[in-house]
Amino acid sequence: MLDIKFVRENPEIVKQNIRNKFEDQKLPLVDEVIKFDAEYRAAKQEADDLRSNRNKISKEIGKLMGQGKKDEALALKQQVTENSQRLAELEKREEELSKEIRDRMLVIPNIIDPSVPIGKDDSENVEIEKFGDPVVPDYPIPYHTDIMESLHGIDLDSAHRVAGNGFYYLLGDVARLHSAVLAYARDFMINKGFTYVIPPYMIRSNVVTGVMSFDEMDAMMYKIEGEDLYLIGTSEHSMIGRFMDTIVPEDKIPQTLTSYSPCFRKEKGAHGLEERGVYRIHQFEKQEMIVICKPEDTMTWYNKLWSYTVELFRSMDIPVRTLECCSGDLADLKVKSCDVEAWSPRQKKYFEVGSCSNLGDAQARRLGIRIQGEDGKKYLANTLNNTVVAPPRMLIAFLENNLQRDGSVKIPAVLQPYMGGKTELRP
Repeated sequence: MLDIKFVRENPEIVKQNIRNKFEDQKLPLVDEVIKFDAEYRAAKQEADDLRSNRNKISKEIGKLMGQGKKDEALALKQQVTENSQRLAELEKREEELSKEIRDRMLVIPNIIDPSVPIGKDDSENVEIEKFGDPVVPDYPIPYHTDIMESLHGIDLDSAHRVAGNGFYYLLGDVARLHSAVLAYARDFMINKGFTYVIPPYMIRSNVVTGVMSFDEMDAMMYKIEGEDLYLIGTSEHSMIGRFMDTIVPEDKIPQTLTSYSPCFRKEKGAHGLEERGVYRIHQFEKQEMIVICKPEDTMTWYNKLWSYTVELFRSMDIPVRTLECCSGDLADLKVKSCDVEAWSPRQKKYFEVGSCSNLGDAQARRLGIRIQGEDGKKYLANTLNNTVVAPPRMLIAFLENNLQRDGSVKIPAVLQPYMGGKTELRP
């Protein structure tokens, strides 16, 4: 969410930013916000004047009563009553206007970084850099569920009967590999200096609207019927929510945290071969990283975060690339974002396995997360998040890139301690 003062003073910048995101339907919101803001400030000024005048009149009434000027005092009391009625009207109007402004401000997108490429959708995202050599072996790479089934590692049919499409049972060594990747990712981030956290898996609606846009919420979140609770789609939500309405001393900044959680997503509109199996599912597990930092450090942390994901995947012999998200592919709260994509030897192309986002002060403004400097002044924090690893998609990349000619799957050295010393999985 933007600063109302910034919108008031820079309406054309805000409108051009909306055009750059190809969301022209939101352009009228800027003028509406400015109109309601002017009405709100006028109502507030009148209300403040009435409160100040009430205090003065009250003193005058006491003085007149002391002088025996009862009629004059009663006349002033009548004025106080009339002023009180007007003040009540103004306070109600202030509340109405405040809601009108906030409802619109929550929808107006954040100002994107000047370095973000302008484009309508993810088809116009820009490749930044490749890491590792993508290889297509001279033997066929089966679909990932076929590899898992050869290892007796997945049962989709039973999951469909129990829970429906978008769910799975992982079994045996494949299930162990799934847990090994998460444990390795946890230790990897701890060794980077991050604090390990297991957060709540449900959050209240005020946290949901603080951390994401309404479009994202509708597309992603499952609501608990009859309760003000939502299942998290990523632990970033509850992790950032932990700092809601807090003031963090500057000497405790940055906050660098890595969290494990299950994640629950509606995944509307999923279809096609590559959406089946365990690529796009309703329930999965993930290791996440978040940072709360000073505004001047935000881009430094952004570049550190995505590089950690690249390093993690390369340590498991998986080629990856980074992709800069264009303006039309950025969620409304994001200043800048990039995807990390892993190589698929079967598809002969890269596919998304993680996303790194810089949200500037948008989440901090919505949730009231501030930093207190040594001089006592308070200012909004910046927040960032990034996927360390999400094993369902990561397992696809892992199995395809480590599959051998004889159907066995090689276990990289970094994972072997988490797999009981195993160096390979065999059909």
